[in-house]
Amino acid sequence: MALFQDISLTPELLLATAIFSIVFYVVKALRTRVPKGLKSPPGPWGWPIIGHMLTLGKNPHLSLTKLSKQYGDVLQIRIGSTPVVVLSGLDTIRQALVKQGDDFKGRPDLYSFRFITDGQSLIFNPDTGPVWVARRRLAMDALKSFSIASDPNLLSSCYLEEHVSKEANHLVSKFQKQMEKVGHFEPVNLVVESVTNVIGAMCFGKNFPRKSEEMLSIVKSSEDFVENVSSGNAVDFFPILRYLPNPALKKFKNFNDKFVLFLQKTVQEHYQDFSKNSIQDITSALFMHTENSKDSGVQIPYEKIVNIVNDLFGAGFDTVTTAISWSLLLLVTRPNVQRKIHRELVFSNTVFSQKLGGHSSPFLPEPTHSGPVCSSCRKQWEDPFEFRPERFLTDDSTAINKTLSEKVMIFGLGKRRCIGETPAKWEVFLFLAILLHQLEFSVPPGLKVDLTPTYGLTMKPPICKHLQAWPRFSK
Repeated sequence: MALFQDISLTPELLLATAIFSIVFYVVKALRTRVPKGLKSPPGPWGWPIIGHMLTLGKNPHLSLTKLSKQYGDVLQIRIGSTPVVVLSGLDTIRQALVKQGDDFKGRPDLYSFRFITDGQSLIFNPDTGPVWVARRRLAMDALKSFSIASDPNLLSSCYLEEHVSKEANHLVSKFQKQMEKVGHFEPVNLVVESVTNVIGAMCFGKNFPRKSEEMLSIVKSSEDFVENVSSGNAVDFFPILRYLPNPALKKFKNFNDKFVLFLQKTVQEHYQDFSKNSIQDITSALFMHTENSKDSGVQIPYEKIVNIVNDLFGAGFDTVTTAISWSLLLLVTRPNVQRKIHRELVFSNTVFSQKLGGHSSPFLPEPTHSGPVCSSCRKQWEDPFEFRPERFLTDDSTAINKTLSEKVMIFGLGKRRCIGETPAKWEVFLFLAILLHQLEFSVPPGLKVDLTPTYGLTMKPPICKHLQAWPRFSK
């Protein structure tokens, strides 16, 4: 026994054991089990343990696009020890997400996703079964209904137009107040507050606490969510990091907990004055569905309503805010495009409120976006880095070229295509049309606007604190 104790404490033996363990882990990580008769997709050599983390860098979309030119439209990399298949090119992406949609409709079971809506998110949940399909259909129907439905007591063509018109005009006022106060402003924080009020009104109607400190605090800390949901988060691929101090992950957890509690409280308060005879928002529609389902025995539990609202609310402000913010920055760098839009918006204030829903300006800019290596589809365009919205028009510039516009996969494809596509398009259009109808945007002479995006869940625009807005019409 004494001899065994002496051997077990030998430093050389401990070192050899440690080295063997590391080598065993590395060999195991590098091995990919491939069924007989098949082979792994091509890809670059990766480092032991970390895989291709260094190769991806701070701009994975650009790195992957570069790799696709060398290895083709289907390639494989590793993040940590996890193999990741990367699809590039329009035809390849359509083949996978549309023609083979059932095979590609899943989501990875990432560790960080478990903190979003208590792991029950429609968007980030790996589940693709019948329950997920039913919840997705319910969420889609509720969102669509209150994007096109209208209150007979209002002049607006739909609830969405009513909410956006109100908030866009408030945003015009906020821009002008900042101009009067300091002569310039940073648009993103002002835009996100207005966009949040729109999705809040869509979800909760008059019950949404627009001015509450709790809501404003959540909006201001939403970056803690966006920064941690981008693909390639280290904690998702290196389990040991879950047990080490991680301030970013802690912020992410705190944001999700705070967001869910806020929505739970708002949904509960809304239920107190719920009436079947007055369905004017998404949450009321979900309540109604629950009431109607009691007899069939397929009732949606209360927490599922919160989860659906969480997905709709969460997805409804960051993406639209990003699109509008990018549009404003691009327009101040391309004043000729802005002038074209101004010429299109020739209505007086009175006619413009009445006819906005039926007007389609062909010069509104496309929102900047991120998707399944969509940057690899740039070869579809002659000059992909040039801001030229008119590229999507027909030859006579009277309508949208459907064939070309469908090549821009802003909302994804297939079974996981964004359920908010229709309202998002209308919301971005309405916000920009109202802002540009009343204001002309610019920056001080000689100021160069940085257009370098920050990679994440969405491609974030850089901060520009010196945007200016001038009234187009005198009062």
